[in-house]
This record gives sequence, structure tokens and C-alpha cells, in this order.
Amino acid sequence: MVRALALIFALTIALAAPAAAKVRVHINLATQRMHVTSASGSYSWPVSTARPGYRTPRGSYAPRALKRMHYSRKYDNAPMPHSIFFSGGYAIHGTYATRALGRPVSHGCVRLAPGHAARLYDMVRREGAHISISGGRAR
Repeated sequence: MVRALALIFALTIALAAPAAAKVRVHINLATQRMHVTSASGSYSWPVSTARPGYRTPRGSYAPRALKRMHYSRKYDNAPMPHSIFFSGGYAIHGTYATRALGRPVSHGCVRLAPGHAARLYDMVRREGAHISISGGRAR
């Protein structure tokens, strides 16, 4: 009886455990690039992260919330399309200031071209994700 209960418990835990995230997102602060690997392919996109005086947190994260359209309460209701929140108020999201991509100009979020943000958002929504951020300040 004890063995049967132990087996049922083990199966319950195994079935309840989340599947491993398929989308791997790596942001390199030094190069201002995002590398994405998913079931649909591999991508490398320019991003904008924190400008001097602000910070983009380094580390490993899982997405905490996804919002198709979010407006920043902190920065004048700025639009943040296809937001993937990963740490507090920090998110990966689209930006309409695409000429600034490849340079650190944000308040700390990771900004992408709108089409890339939409593609990433859909991949993460379908497959889950693991996000890592590393590197020193861009030159």
C-alpha cells in the first residue's frame, strides 16, 4: 500500500511539473543584441537596454507576465507593445523608436523592433521561456 501511494505521489508530481521552456532568450548588454532560440528557429536582433544612470538587471529569469499592450505608469503612459515582464517592472517589449536600437537608451527595459517583439511574444506565449541577461555596459 505504501509503495502504491508513493508511486501515485511521484506520478502526480511528475505530471504537475512544468515542461522545460523551449525558448531561450539571451540579452548581451555589451553588444546590445538579443539571441533567441526556439522551436521555430534562431534569431539575433538589436535591442536597446538601460542608458547611463539606469540599469537593466543581469541574471536568469522566467517570464512573470505577458501583456499584448501595456502602458507605463512610471514613464508618461509610454506604450509597451508585446511586453514580457521578467523582473518587477522590467520587461522585454516593442518600441517605435527603432533608430535607437543597438544603443543603450532605455530606462532599463529591453526594447525591440515591433515586429521582433510580436514574434518573441508569440513564441514565449506558446512555448514558455528562459531569459538570461549578461555583459557589461555597451561602449
